[in-house]
Amino acid sequence: MGLIEVRRIHEEIEEIRHEFGPPPERPRLRAAVAAVLRNPYAGRYEPEILPMMEALTPLGVELAHGLVRRLGGDPRIVEGYGKGAIVGAAGELEHGALWHVPGGYAMREVLGNAKAIVPSAKKVGAPGARLDVPITHINASYVRSHFDAMEVGVPGAPAADEIVLVLVMTAGGRVHSRVGGLKASEIKGEDGLR
Repeated sequence: MGLIEVRRIHEEIEEIRHEFGPPPERPRLRAAVAAVLRNPYAGRYEPEILPMMEALTPLGVELAHGLVRRLGGDPRIVEGYGKGAIVGAAGELEHGALWHVPGGYAMREVLGNAKAIVPSAKKVGAPGARLDVPITHINASYVRSHFDAMEVGVPGAPAADEIVLVLVMTAGGRVHSRVGGLKASEIKGEDGLR
């Protein structure tokens, strides 16, 4: 039995066609993928958990490629991203933190070395728990039009001895963003912020 045992893959896609004002020229797409896997550290304190972080790398790449496919197959349309984890009740929050590196770097790599840090949320939750996964622009965290979140969950998961690992990508910012700040067209791409 290996460290990574995936029980389920759950996908969600949302097509936003209207937000009270005029319809956008093209619908905004948000997609999420969640992997439900056994938590090898459930029910006990394990001081050395880093082997699992490394073992999650192939799963991160697989899920990131899957999200790009769900959004049409062209990584150039992806403008926003985020990640998250829901740890079952027999685990600890730190087990969800193992997803930071493999989830974030996988998306950045699949999208052509995106510059911005991938925002994240994690929590310990019961089966059916939902998580608001934060989203920012892939190349500049200060682009306000892309500050968003997608609520994600998997029915019946995580069990107490499981973890739900989530990746989110978007094709576009909020439909009627108009709160000023740095525009996507003004990104310098030097530091992941501006």
